[in-house]
Amino acid sequence: MDLRERIFSISNENDFEQIALKVFDYQKENCPIYREYVNSLNWPAPKTLKEIPFLPISFFKSHRVCKEGLDPAIVFKSSGTTGQIRSQHFVEDQQLYKDSFFRAYTSLIGSPENQVILALLPNYIEQGESSLVYMVDHLVAATNNPLSGFLLNSPSEIELRYQQAIESGKEVVLFGVSYALLDLAEKNVNLSKARIIETGGMKGRRKELTKVELHQQLQEGLHVPFVSSEYGMTELLSQGYSNANGLFETPPWMKIRIREVNDPFHYLEDGKTGGINVIDLANLYSCSFIATQDLGRIVGSGFEIMGRFDQSDLRGCNLMVG
Repeated sequence: MDLRERIFSISNENDFEQIALKVFDYQKENCPIYREYVNSLNWPAPKTLKEIPFLPISFFKSHRVCKEGLDPAIVFKSSGTTGQIRSQHFVEDQQLYKDSFFRAYTSLIGSPENQVILALLPNYIEQGESSLVYMVDHLVAATNNPLSGFLLNSPSEIELRYQQAIESGKEVVLFGVSYALLDLAEKNVNLSKARIIETGGMKGRRKELTKVELHQQLQEGLHVPFVSSEYGMTELLSQGYSNANGLFETPPWMKIRIREVNDPFHYLEDGKTGGINVIDLANLYSCSFIATQDLGRIVGSGFEIMGRFDQSDLRGCNLMVG
């Protein structure tokens, strides 16, 4: 079984650690920027998961973080305001991304074949080159249902498709950027049986809200018992999703570690707030070990997003203080 196949066959902690160490060796050898970074630290060869160094996520704005000689099949770019430098993710194998997001979504949300999936993601569509739009577009196609699709600000159309989907016995999932979902909630559209998945992203279009405030307004305006969030970003090929208790879960090939804010090589105990490090083993031809600019904490078998570092620039991927 090759390394790529092993990533999606992980079944326990030992599996994860052994494959992560092999991915580290592969990326240190084949990704010039990661190799240069590791060597600059005079880092000894890691023997455990805790000893693997994490690349600061800002490198995706300033460097080409990928396998040497990679000819990308697709390039994803982060959302950003005018003049802002956008992160770039050079993806060698689109099928690897599809395998990752389909498996994660099916495991954590449900099977698209049983669903109608609606999407309110106007700013991502406008800017283009979005990994989120790419993912949702393929999930929409997988429903094989004419009611599924991307919609702009049309509350009546959303409500109509929702009602028709429910009447036909389908589950309804609505992906939406935060400000578009708030616009919808203010029109008091009853989507009480839908699964709402907000993807962050006020981006100056509305007053910033804590995640608790945002979800409370969405629950009231859309008449839903809870709101889910998606934790993903341009630099990753995997996503986590939050459930009714607000905690994010991840697929078996993705893990979160919490680092001390002032000492990036020291890890915190569960329950303590610090910087989020992400291990995404699906990022095989890029870098799987990324130190993000998000703040969070591990709670039980899940994790919470607490906000961003003050010096971080705003970006639309669920990074509001909450």
